[in-house]
Amino acid sequence: MGEGTATADLDTALEKHRTELTGYCYRMLGSSFEAEDAVQDTLVRAWRAYDKFEGRSSLRSWLYRIATNVCLDMLTASGKRARPMDLTEATPLARAALSPRPDHTWLEPVPDARVLPSVQDPAEAAVARESIRLAFMAALQQLPPKQRAVLILREVLAWRASEVAELLGTTVASVNSALQRARATLAEHAEAGDEASVSDPLDEEQQRLLERYVKAFEGYDMTALTALLHEDAVMTMPPFDLWLRGPADITGFMSTIGASCAGSRLVPVEVNGLPGFAHYKPDPEKGGFTPWAVQALEISDGRITGFHCFLDTARWFPLFDLPLHLEAEPDEGEERD
Repeated sequence: MGEGTATADLDTALEKHRTELTGYCYRMLGSSFEAEDAVQDTLVRAWRAYDKFEGRSSLRSWLYRIATNVCLDMLTASGKRARPMDLTEATPLARAALSPRPDHTWLEPVPDARVLPSVQDPAEAAVARESIRLAFMAALQQLPPKQRAVLILREVLAWRASEVAELLGTTVASVNSALQRARATLAEHAEAGDEASVSDPLDEEQQRLLERYVKAFEGYDMTALTALLHEDAVMTMPPFDLWLRGPADITGFMSTIGASCAGSRLVPVEVNGLPGFAHYKPDPEKGGFTPWAVQALEISDGRITGFHCFLDTARWFPLFDLPLHLEAEPDEGEERD
């Protein structure tokens, strides 16, 4: 009885850290699925080695040490992940072609709820949310693994340099040097408009923009959609390496190659600290709507600057706990005509 209670208590103590560890591993790896695997591995290793844990550090620090080692091992076996615009130039609509690349190529989306633990401090919550946004995640991918760990621990999680040095088995001077180099690399890869990101929570103007976007997209009204897009707006569609820049090419693609998305439905989701939607296309076989993509929208100065569509329904919709079919509303066709 006593041993069973102790085991249950340990399971509870470890499980309390799952969400924040998943956020840490996601920032390290750029993959929502690899992050969950890394955390599971971390918790199993901790459970097996707990009798050797002597309490010289907190349980949380010990778990982060294990998680860091797991991520560093995983990163030696895989390359850095990317967005389409990190790999190729924008493609003019006239040359648009859908060429997929392997899953491990891409920076993956993640539901906010899986990586952002509840915190009371609004400033702390804002930093956590900004640190999983796609532009920041893409910049992290430019860092060597140990620099990535240092930057996340120091800048995102606000660990002291001495704590990071102990975790990595190095010196404070080495940690400070790695942080300086990491900051310099991130500054080199900073994108115009990164500073003017979506507010947290969304302000009234941004909420209205999203309402207009849903109306324009579901109505497949390209004139209305053009009015919402920044002149340098970007559209991406992993696993395809194609990406488009500017309202004319984006709406031109949606009217031609993407024309089957007409009549779609959008369901709000919280993805990578950004407003987003689960995109369901009309289902000609069953009726209603079938999963198609998870969209993440980047907003700046009252316009949509990034329109990122992650097209792998077999993976993303279950990850976001989304239904795999939407029924049509009664008389929907009449109401929408």
